[in-house]
Parts: sequence; C-alpha cells; structure tokens
Amino acid sequence: MVKIARFSVEAWMDKYEHSCKYNIAETCCASISIDQLRELSEDKDRDVVTTSTALTYGAIRGADALRDNLARLYSARSGKVLPRDNILTTNGAIQANYLIAYALLGPGDHVICHYPTYQSLYEIPKQLGAEVSLWKASPENKWSPSIDHLKTLIKPNTKMIIINNPHNPTGAVLGKSFLQQVIDIASEHNIIIHSDEVYRPIFHGITPMDAEFPPSIVSMGYERVIATGSMSKAYSLAGIRIGWIASRDRSIIEEIAEARHYTLISVSMLDEQVAAFALDPSTIHSLLARNIALAKTNVEIMEKFVLKNDDACDWVKPVAGTTAFVRFHRDGKPVDSVDFCEKLLEKTGVMFVPGSDCFGQDFKGYVRIGYVNHTEGVKEGLDKVTQFVRRNLDDVKLAE
Repeated sequence: MVKIARFSVEAWMDKYEHSCKYNIAETCCASISIDQLRELSEDKDRDVVTTSTALTYGAIRGADALRDNLARLYSARSGKVLPRDNILTTNGAIQANYLIAYALLGPGDHVICHYPTYQSLYEIPKQLGAEVSLWKASPENKWSPSIDHLKTLIKPNTKMIIINNPHNPTGAVLGKSFLQQVIDIASEHNIIIHSDEVYRPIFHGITPMDAEFPPSIVSMGYERVIATGSMSKAYSLAGIRIGWIASRDRSIIEEIAEARHYTLISVSMLDEQVAAFALDPSTIHSLLARNIALAKTNVEIMEKFVLKNDDACDWVKPVAGTTAFVRFHRDGKPVDSVDFCEKLLEKTGVMFVPGSDCFGQDFKGYVRIGYVNHTEGVKEGLDKVTQFVRRNLDDVKLAE
C-alpha cells in the first residue's frame, strides 16, 4: 500500500474555506461566471458551449479547439511551433502534475524539487518510490534558489528537476538567464525539466520588455521539458477543472498519454469548450488584462498593509502570480503560524494559510496570502488583520 502523506494545504482549505468571511487564502484570480466570460469576449453573440452535440467521451487527448489555442500560446514567443499533438488535457493542473510523476518516475529515480512549493510536486514522486532532494530557496535571495546548490544535488540517477514558475507561495519568478542555467545543467545530464506554470501569465511586477522576463520552459529550445498549466489561477475558471501538459518531446507525451488512459480517459466536453472560449484570441486578452490589473491593484494594497504593520511582519514583494508569503513575528521572534491563523479566523473571519504547516517547518511565522481576489474583500480583510495584529498578536503563541 502506498503511504500517503497528509496534503496539508488542501486539508486546511477543506476545513476552513467555506466557513470564513474573508477568504484571503484563495489562490485563483477572482473567479468569474460564464456570463461574465462572454462579456469579456469581443464575440458576445457566440455560444460558449454547444448544447446540441451529444455528450460522448469527446476527443480522448483533448478537444482540438482547446489544444490549438494552447499550442498558439506556447508558440508565440518561440521560433518553433508547438504542435497540438504535443499537448494533453487533464482534470486540473493537479492531475497534470500527478500524471507526469505517475508516468515517468519510480524506484531508482532521483528528483530535485524547487522548495518551498505546492506539496504534491515533491510528495507524489516520493509516494511512487523516487528519491527526492529539495532545492531550497530563501528570502535573502528574493526566493530564488542557488544554481551552485543545484549542481551539488545532481546524481547519476537524477531523472527530473521540478520547478514552479511563477512561484507558489512567494510570488517570485525564476528569470530567463536563471532558467537557461537550469537548462544547461539538465541538458548536460539528459535530465527532464518539469515546470509547473499554473500561475503563468499573471506577471504584475515584471514586463515582457524586461530582459529577465521568463518565457515558458517550452519556449527555450530544450526538448526534454514539460510545462503544466490550468484555467484555475490565471484564467479565473477553477470550476471547470481544466489543466494541461505540454512538451517539446513527443516521446514524453506518449508515455504520459499511456498512463493517462488509466486515470481519466478524457476530459469533459463542456469544460473543454468553456476553456477554448476563454483562450480564444477574441477573449483571452480581455480576460488577462482584467486579472493582471486586479493583481497590480491588490499587490499595492498588500504592500501598504505590510508597511503599516512593519513592526510585526515582513515579506519579499511578489512580482507575479497571486500569492504572497508574509512572516509575522513578535519582537523579532516568529509566531506559531497555525495558532496565528486559527486565532485570526476566530476573531475576524479572515482566512490565511499557515506556512509552517502547509509548506514546511522551515517556514516558522510565515503565512500564505492570496491577494488577487475581489479588491474590496481583500482590503476589508486586511484591515481586519491590522486590527488583530494591534489587539491580539500578544495572545498568539511563538513558534517553538
């Protein structure tokens, strides 16, 4: 029997997200309805879904319209077109990430994983029998890990390097030259790079004009790469549960496709139609403009909150994605983040995610905040947090 570790962040969300008043733990850009999606489109008379088509299993590897739109996005900044057949759709990015490990990793393999990050990226390879080394990032280096450290982690049996870019929980990015160094190391040892890009392309503190603006790993010339993404975070459509896997290496896609047959057969036809509509050229630009503007507005609210409470918290300001990793302390000593989050929720109705419980004991005092929700709710919630810090921080336990 596989030993399944507690999935801490999802257990926390499951326990509290439907009872809180201010969910500032939610990591999606503020979710929208199908009616709102249609309003964002330049083609408002077009049906989002076709209701006259029989609801069969649909296209096994993913609807052509959806995969064509994804292929166009991955080809935009590359000199080489990514064919639609190099893309598989999945039930969310969480299944995409699982399938990659399920298909490609097992006993005898070694994996290097960017850390901290979403727990399943390193736990699933471990559950499948692979050895996992954590490639640790630090706030002192703006949450970027060290290339020199990466070199020391390489082993003869290293099969995969897993990165998360933009980064959950910190909102940092691995820049273009950094990614090139990772590719150079991987290519020297014939290692696969798996880049979880679920928060792409919500870039609000760096622009495409910046020399270090990070392209998708699929656009950088190395064949043995895999990118995963979804409609949940950047595209505000978590409810349709659409994710995907893209790779330049067709043999990798074929291996994953074989494993995929055992786990889902195909993805909902209706969900794929909604995703294709959202990613169509007539819709995607307005949708992303809405979400990037929301991120820019709300990260400034976050920054004012941190400055107002700089005697009790600190951070590295995010430049992308939807999450911030904020450390709360009392007289410089980190608080117990679980006790902080539980007392905060009880007193104010504000929900954060405790870093030490959900991202590892290395992160004492840290909480993850999802700030690209509706602006008024974020502002009201953070005002409640300020009141809590002023009135109740002394009642919060310190980290042991």
